[in-house]
Amino acid sequence: MSSKNKAVVVLGDQLDLNNPALLANPPESADIIMVESSTESTVVWVHKVRIALFLSAMRHFADELRKAGYTVHYRKLGDTGQNNLVQEIAALCKQHGFSSVDMAEPGEWRLEQEFLTLAKSENLKLRMLEDTHYLCSRAEFAKWASGYKQMRMEYFYREMRKRTGVLMEGTEPAGGKWNFDADNRSAFPKAGPGKITPPAFFEPDEITQAVCAEVEANFPDHPGILKNFAWPVTRAQALQALDAFIEHRFSNFGAYQDAMWTNTPFGWHSLVSSSINLHLLHPLEVIQKAEAAYRAGKVDVASAEGFIRQILGWREFMRGVYWLDMPKMREDNFLQATRDLPKWFWTGQTQMNCLKDSIGQTLDYGYAHHIQRLMVIGNFALLAGLVPQQVEDWFLAVYVDAVEWVELPNVAGMALFANGGRFTSKPYIASGAYIKRMSNYCTGCKYNPAEKTGDKACPFTTLYWGFLDQHEKMLSANPRTGLMAKNIARLDDSQRQALREKVADTFKNIEQL
Repeated sequence: MSSKNKAVVVLGDQLDLNNPALLANPPESADIIMVESSTESTVVWVHKVRIALFLSAMRHFADELRKAGYTVHYRKLGDTGQNNLVQEIAALCKQHGFSSVDMAEPGEWRLEQEFLTLAKSENLKLRMLEDTHYLCSRAEFAKWASGYKQMRMEYFYREMRKRTGVLMEGTEPAGGKWNFDADNRSAFPKAGPGKITPPAFFEPDEITQAVCAEVEANFPDHPGILKNFAWPVTRAQALQALDAFIEHRFSNFGAYQDAMWTNTPFGWHSLVSSSINLHLLHPLEVIQKAEAAYRAGKVDVASAEGFIRQILGWREFMRGVYWLDMPKMREDNFLQATRDLPKWFWTGQTQMNCLKDSIGQTLDYGYAHHIQRLMVIGNFALLAGLVPQQVEDWFLAVYVDAVEWVELPNVAGMALFANGGRFTSKPYIASGAYIKRMSNYCTGCKYNPAEKTGDKACPFTTLYWGFLDQHEKMLSANPRTGLMAKNIARLDDSQRQALREKVADTFKNIEQL
């Protein structure tokens, strides 16, 4: 039994000494409960690197808590048996006599419901504190959203800029525009990206090495490999990674953030999203360092704005719509997609170079940047009519920065149009021509992005035109996709028939593409 009757539960994505539950409970007033649960690694078929990152970061943070004077009741994988996360926390509360539990609000709807059920069934006094890691609370977002018939990130982002003063010159946006997206869409030069300063990576220490060994032993059949593991697992490492990006990579980020190139898994990207999502970094400190680089003349306004928009805009917006629309968001299937996820999503063994490279690096590192996720992998999933829930599970499983509150709305809402445009103005679809323009993936590929029918037709191009054919009425009614609908309307009956036959053949042979 503990001498205290109160515990603070710290979840695996709440690793911050400024966690509101910790700030409200100094070491003399409460003990800490932290639990590694194998069931959390099998809700979906989780990538080995993602499991290792969470567990290593948790163990390092538990040591920080002990150094801060807390008594930490920590359960590792081998200690929890068949208990799920919430069951193990309930068992620990009984064992140590905790009748009261404080925690920051969970980042996942399912977990929040499980904790609320636990409190009732075990007669625990449960207090969930607003998570101050975010810059817009759930209540604030819901109030903002109530003023709009259709939610759009751009309007929310402008409000956040005004509220925080980030990239503002008085009442006007820095550089004279709110959004510099049009300046941040360059492909790499035809000769290739040239020398790219590598991101800061970290050799696994004893804790991480032990975690990796346990992951291999407990989850041998899970996707991914651990030999490349080099992610930040402590706040000190996360700060080092952020500083290295700001100093050495940020100046080239903006122009090339959408660019793709074979065997170039990281480009000029920051790779700090996993650290932000684990709460090793606070989003505001990341934003402030980016803005300071702009103010010091180290990066142009387009790079600064493009990076900051992803955090202050999209990240906060995604969290807001997640909590506003759950649990319905998880069930949405506006386009009635019914096709199963191809097996090669788990192996990367496809003849489409773009998907082979994007999925291959995902399996190697647990990482792909936003255009690879949206306009290659997500684009294919949308065009092919893959079941949203299967695609969502895959994205949640394979990326180190995947937490459901940010993964689900990005995949369901933005990539798959599964909620019918609840917060996006159009389906994000493109043919092979887009991929050719933004990458070198098409060089040497079996398929020709210029052809939609015939033996060498690119599946992206075939399925893009097939999507236009199938959803012509919907696309015609949308001002942002009306031109696409006009293009499909130009095909005569024989061309449409040839297209439909090729689409059917592509679906029939989807596992062999």
